[in-house]
Amino acid sequence: MATLILVRHGRSTANTAGLLAGWTPGVALDERGAEQAAALPGRLDGIPLAAVVTSPLQRCRETLAPLLAARPDLAVHPDERIGECHYGDWSGRKLSELSEDPLMRIVQQHPSAVTFPGGESMRAMQARAVEAVREWNARIEEEHGADAVYLMCSHGDIVKSLVADALGMHLDLFQRIHVDPCSVTVIRYTPTRPFLIRLGDTGDFAPLVPHPQASARDDAEGEGNAVVGGGAGAA
Repeated sequence: MATLILVRHGRSTANTAGLLAGWTPGVALDERGAEQAAALPGRLDGIPLAAVVTSPLQRCRETLAPLLAARPDLAVHPDERIGECHYGDWSGRKLSELSEDPLMRIVQQHPSAVTFPGGESMRAMQARAVEAVREWNARIEEEHGADAVYLMCSHGDIVKSLVADALGMHLDLFQRIHVDPCSVTVIRYTPTRPFLIRLGDTGDFAPLVPHPQASARDDAEGEGNAVVGGGAGAA
């Protein structure tokens, strides 16, 4: 079956501002995110991509723009099923404020029980993303062969939920997974089981440098994702 390259979008203005973007319109890449996107074609140079599938949100489309400019013949397909989780009433709010909401503890420790106020459940988010991958795997293999490679550009919680599915992990464990902006995760699907080939690969170890606020976060829920923001796992 096909090999899937999952790219989380580059760093966005919402990441920088510490906001839970969700489907809020007008969330673009910031300056660092644009630099990350510009480097993506070089990182993927030499990899034959059969197709690109993307979340329809602006930050994903901007992340892919340099790659598509470098490969003008590459087909790109928007798919809402790999769009960000619908966070409902939480969308656009500061993560620092949401961290005080009792629901955030459930998001971090028991996400399979969470339905966001006015939004969707995390179970539904994972289910639609997994369904999309299964359908695209079959389509890519049928059109391009079992050794084909294709790319999806999506969001942190979506990527993490797909990795959890590939590893046979319960959704309640997916907050243990971390993916940086514009990181590359690779899953090789076979008829019997998936294999995780790369996880959150950026070729950059800067996120491991101690953060000035690290000591203040050590006892906070989900501190690992707080460095870069993005997704409900970032609080």
